[in-house]
Amino acid sequence: MTAPVLAPAGGLGRMWALPGVYVPQEDTLLLARAMRREGVGPGRRVLDLCTGSGALAVHAARLGADVTAVDIGRRAVTSTRVNALLAGQRVTVRRGDLTAAVAPGSRFDLVVSNPPYVPAPSAEVPRRGRARSWDAGPRGRLLLDRICDAAPGLLRPHGVLLLVHSALCDPRATVDRLAGAGLRASVVDRDRIALGPVMRSRAGWLRDQGLLAPGNDKEELVVVRAERI
Repeated sequence: MTAPVLAPAGGLGRMWALPGVYVPQEDTLLLARAMRREGVGPGRRVLDLCTGSGALAVHAARLGADVTAVDIGRRAVTSTRVNALLAGQRVTVRRGDLTAAVAPGSRFDLVVSNPPYVPAPSAEVPRRGRARSWDAGPRGRLLLDRICDAAPGLLRPHGVLLLVHSALCDPRATVDRLAGAGLRASVVDRDRIALGPVMRSRAGWLRDQGLLAPGNDKEELVVVRAERI
């Protein structure tokens, strides 16, 4: 087995991660910046869905929030627990499929999520392997749509969802789905970055699907903010 990695995470510190666990990248940092505007601190309840290495969960805990982190992967759950321990922070870590791991009736002031969103030829999310951290169906929306649908039931009044993904996955569809669920939603952050290794490896397929323009070697990341009114 490949050894665990200790990956730099910008202003979030360094994250320990078992093989196959998503380590903090540009999308993580973009979401962390959006979190800082939401007044995360003592007395606030935060839920991190698809926590990966737990970088955002630990960040929220450092700010004083009461944090729950969820991931379906055993290695992600272990990595998050280790990172919380190394940071000296208290994070409730649960393993499960999105909201199935959250206690019924639980409500949060802030829900953050950096889910798998890379468009992939398969119509199903992988059950194992590294691709489980990023593959999300032909349009990249298998988890995005589920999170949008679940968000109203997770938020307290005036609670906020922050959801990051690639513009290849159609941000307008995210905003419209959240608005249709009764939330006030908009794109609040954007960042244009070079295509990463996974996107580059399937650039031809993405172009064939009309998701990536010919000659384009960059993608735009977006953060969608949705508030329960």
